[in-house]
Amino acid sequence: MAQTKTQFGYRRHPDQDRPGSNLAEHAVVVVGAGPVGLSLAIDLAQRGQSVVLLDDADRIGEGSRAICFSKRSLEFWDRLGIGQRMVDKGVVWSVGKIFHGEQQLYQFNLLPEEGHKRPAFINLQQFYAEAYLVDRVDELPAIDLRWRNKVTALEARNDHVLLTVETPDGPYRISARFVIACDGAKSALRRMVGAEFAGQVFEDQFLIADVKMTAAFPTERWFWFDPPFHAGRSALLHKQPDDIWRIDLQLSRFADPAVEKLPENVRPRIARMLGHDKFDFEWISLYKFQCRRMNKFIHGRVIFAGDAAHQVSPFGARGANSGLEDAENLAWKLVCVLQGTSPETLLESYHIERSAAADENIRESTRATDFMAPNSHQEARLRKAVLSLAKETEFGKRMVNGGRLSTPSVYATPLSTADRDTWRGGPGPGTSMVDAPVADARGEQIFLTDAFVKAGMHFTLLEFGNGASPERPEGVAAIRIGGNEGLVDSAGLAAARYDAEPGTAYLIRPDGYVAARFRHPTRSMLDAALARAAGIN
Repeated sequence: MAQTKTQFGYRRHPDQDRPGSNLAEHAVVVVGAGPVGLSLAIDLAQRGQSVVLLDDADRIGEGSRAICFSKRSLEFWDRLGIGQRMVDKGVVWSVGKIFHGEQQLYQFNLLPEEGHKRPAFINLQQFYAEAYLVDRVDELPAIDLRWRNKVTALEARNDHVLLTVETPDGPYRISARFVIACDGAKSALRRMVGAEFAGQVFEDQFLIADVKMTAAFPTERWFWFDPPFHAGRSALLHKQPDDIWRIDLQLSRFADPAVEKLPENVRPRIARMLGHDKFDFEWISLYKFQCRRMNKFIHGRVIFAGDAAHQVSPFGARGANSGLEDAENLAWKLVCVLQGTSPETLLESYHIERSAAADENIRESTRATDFMAPNSHQEARLRKAVLSLAKETEFGKRMVNGGRLSTPSVYATPLSTADRDTWRGGPGPGTSMVDAPVADARGEQIFLTDAFVKAGMHFTLLEFGNGASPERPEGVAAIRIGGNEGLVDSAGLAAARYDAEPGTAYLIRPDGYVAARFRHPTRSMLDAALARAAGIN
């Protein structure tokens, strides 16, 4: 592991010394300092909100765990000021290959076009991502990160939540207007509010081995069905930084986890796959697929995000990336409520949007699991037929499922204004903004995602055209393309990707999603769309 700080000391906080019922009152307490909790806290702080962040450990978790972070996650991290650091350390990739036995069935490119700031994916060990996020937290005085502070009890009130927190110095209590539970798949807070997961646990087991070796494999995602080195099952290979390679091997549902995890039993399996045994183990783990979610993500003033709210199989990189989408979706809405610019009912849209996204991820993960590990003779025969067709036909290739990779969610949401104009393309309401290269006033190339950060990541009007700008509602920023002082779309990619004509305008939400779009907006149109997107009507 590189020289990255991974262990942190406990510090006593003045909240612990307040007498009796004179409890410290906080607007937001985030529980869980994993990627989701850390990112959420940073987003809240950058939007002017003070945050208490509690974690029951005093160190960053060991092992790679999540490694695949999507373009959407990188764009979110760009807004948090750490995207470039993630990319600089990570392994960039966009090409994947699917094999059946020794034969390559097909390959895909997740981002074949040019003109995007960020790649389709990077591979980066989760401990690096968490360490970089903690470094960013340390730069933000609005975040009070307390290690070895474990929430042991929760009492809901009408307008606040009381938390009991255990520390090495004993327990103390604090009050919070909102509590955000980012405490993982085994969430204690989920149990405290009396909620459980609904969904499916798959019995097939998978072995994860992170091995250190020097290899000439390309930086691609390779997935095998029935490989010669692991007959009758599936395998996956990914490259990570520091010459670490992630290997996933499907095992029998009847395999003994304690036996299978022994290095002396794992080594022969990996050696057969690689054709040599010149490697060292960094991490070994076994897991079962779980595709489950909470029925409600909001329980009074306790809001759940990430693995605390939903779980999916790791194939498709939908777990961590979905959790980060939870964080970016929730942060701006919570700030609007706390600042009094939106009613508390705006938070209901978090559950509407993100529970639907969880359902989509669970659906895709379940389909991938059923294809990779058939549960019946009928499913096994179907997979055999599909793999056979894939050798000869394009439609057969499209049916092969080695884990559909994570893509940005599309929201069917009451916050969006439906199209009234005719569009031939471009991101519609409820979809994430599309990146494109542009040039600033000095002629330097930037990207639309950069311009969004510079505009402040508030509600923003993306305008195209040479005429007069439409009158904007108060508090709405602007990104203008064209005209005397606008950004220059020299390659025409921005206009093409947004199906833009002179006068076209997109209203972008603070999380980078399209709230509405117009060919020629008026002030009244913008006022109505803004009010709807802010949950005011």
